This record gives sequence, structure tokens and C-alpha cells, in this order.
Amino acid sequence: MKMSEKRTSLAYQSLTEIPVQLIKQGSDIEELDLTHNKISDLRFLIDFPNLTTLILDHNGINSQVKLPKMSCLHTLWVNHNRISNLGTFISTLSKNCPKMKILSMMNNEAAPSYFNGGTYQQFIDYRYYVISQLPRLEILDDKKIEPNEREEALRIYRRSVSKPKRKQSLKKRASMENLGQSNLENGEHSNMDTVEERTILEDTQ
Repeated sequence: MKMSEKRTSLAYQSLTEIPVQLIKQGSDIEELDLTHNKISDLRFLIDFPNLTTLILDHNGINSQVKLPKMSCLHTLWVNHNRISNLGTFISTLSKNCPKMKILSMMNNEAAPSYFNGGTYQQFIDYRYYVISQLPRLEILDDKKIEPNEREEALRIYRRSVSKPKRKQSLKKRASMENLGQSNLENGEHSNMDTVEERTILEDTQ
């Protein structure tokens, strides 16, 4: 294990889990290199609250990996892993890594490129999706995100924030209230009045 103040490297150790000794020092570590190990579970990161950079190239990370809230993490490398479902993995990052600026996912099934048999259109679509879900991202797979690329990503994947169902419900309620008022003015009973009258009669019998 190589340690230099706030930087730690456990690369090429064939580790399946993190040594207890390192976990005890977790709060002091800001950069952690775990390249070429057999790590598949990231829940240990809960003991590394100040981590800003994490390198996990050549491990066993998959799409459903468990990841705690990492409020300081801004750089993540997960090249050469087992990530196959882009939506699931990026959703986890979006939820738990709000400051993500640099992400590298090369040579994963979920990151199509010329090097793993993906088409150019698949590569572009992949970038657009990731960019749209991680608003602070600046570099994806060693390639800087250009302003026009971000604009196109947001245009394609923009989500509606309106709540039409609630509006329709309010309109329907207002319409029913107006109808009830109109019936009263015409000497008619609303359905609710009929129910109330029926209940009163049943109680008195």
C-alpha cells in the first residue's frame, strides 16, 4: 500500500475488499487508486466521506453496484468493468455523486465506442444521455464536453416538470363545485345532499 498524505494506492493487489487498516484512515483520504483489483461492492466508501477522486479501472463493478452518498467525489474512473445497463448505473451516480465533473467509463458494455464494437451513433447517444443526467460533468471518457453538446443533450432528454394531472384534478373539482352551486340555485339537490339525507333517515329509523 502506497500512501502520500491524502493519496492512497492499492493498485494491482487482487483485493476483493478493502483492508480494515485503510478504512480506519478513510476520513483522511481524498484520492484512492484501486486499479486492477477484484472490487465489486462499493459500500465501504461510506467510510471515505472526503474522497474526491476514485480510480476503479479493471475491477468487477457492475450496473447494480451499491454506492453510498459521496458529496465530495468529482472524479471517477471505472474503465474496463462490467457495467452493462447505462440507465441504472448513471441513475446511481446522479443520486449519490452530485459534484461529478470527470467520468471515464471506457471499455464497458454500457459505453459503446469504436473500441468495443459500438457505432458512432451509439457513441453519440451514450454521451448525450450521460451529459443530460450529470449536469456538472465537464469531461466524459477523456473528451471535454462542448457547450453545443450539452445543449443538444438537454434538448433530447429534457424532462417535463409540469403536473397536468393535478391541474386537471383542480379544474374538475372547480367544475363540480360550480355544478353543485348551480343545482342549488335551481332548487335541485346534489348527489352529496342525497347521500346525507339518506344517512339521516337511516339513523332515525
